[in-house]
Amino acid sequence: MPAEWERHEGTWLTWPHNRITWPGAMLAQVERIYARMITALLQGERVHLVVGGPEHVRKVQRLLPRTARTHRLIYHHARAVDTWIRDYGPIFVKKGPEVAFTKWIFNAWGGKYSDLARDNGVVDRLSALRDHRRWDPGIVLEGGSIDMDGQGTCLTTEQCLLNRNRNPRLDRRSLETYLKRYLGVRKVIWLKEGIEGDDTDGHVDDITRFTAPRTVVTAVEHDRSDRNHELLDENLLLLRKATDAQGRRLRIVELPMPGRVGPARDDSPHDRLPASYANFYIGNAAVLLPVYSHANDGKAVKIMKSLFKDRKIVPIECTPLVYGLGSIHCVSQQQPL
Repeated sequence: MPAEWERHEGTWLTWPHNRITWPGAMLAQVERIYARMITALLQGERVHLVVGGPEHVRKVQRLLPRTARTHRLIYHHARAVDTWIRDYGPIFVKKGPEVAFTKWIFNAWGGKYSDLARDNGVVDRLSALRDHRRWDPGIVLEGGSIDMDGQGTCLTTEQCLLNRNRNPRLDRRSLETYLKRYLGVRKVIWLKEGIEGDDTDGHVDDITRFTAPRTVVTAVEHDRSDRNHELLDENLLLLRKATDAQGRRLRIVELPMPGRVGPARDDSPHDRLPASYANFYIGNAAVLLPVYSHANDGKAVKIMKSLFKDRKIVPIECTPLVYGLGSIHCVSQQQPL
């Protein structure tokens, strides 16, 4: 599996439309966020947009600015319950020049949402993917639970991959075998838990991400009274001891947290939203960075600019988006060139 910063053929998104995920006026706010994301991505690559029908296409065309490079926008008509294509969509891999994809089982984050589990079938309804070779490992895995350096190193968390609500018959060694066989992994760095409010059971793309070979950016919470302080500090200590698939120590860049972003959902058992700057997405021309109208937004932008000097950093206010319990990386999936 290539690293996210390697050249893309395009980015896959699913147009937002679920009014349970984003009730009331919030859905329109999220649609505008998507328009910003699409416009920024089209500067450097195609956008493969999954839409449920012509009404979605009309909405997209109405929201995109005239300057958007819409000749790179490709619509794929397939019904989806929600937008979390990182977790239910194809995970692309390469062998030499060939681009193929893996299709893992999506059980809506351990069976939490029976309606969203139907999105396990979205890939089967995307006719454009039939031109690519496909592998079905036959186990549960979400794209947000792993992060790759493109050189055989994988970041993940014990809280998610070893959770009994995913693959209860598989232990750590068995899961590593699947990652090696289907994604080309040679070394797994196991972190502990994800952030508070994350209903995915600790997806790594909310806490620690590769930004270059040997380099990781990892979320830290300096407020000792915040539950995330202890969780993220434990992961930081593990990263300081870790090596990549080549046996090299990691260069660790600390990324602040945005504190409590809210209000939290009334229909969630969590008392906060899983807001994190680590849920960014690396496009060919731009890095889409979620921000939350917090004092640390500027610090996060500065850090990301230092890490991606060859790409434009595009901060996008994502408080409405994260109300759906995910942010920019959760709703996107890269297809390598």
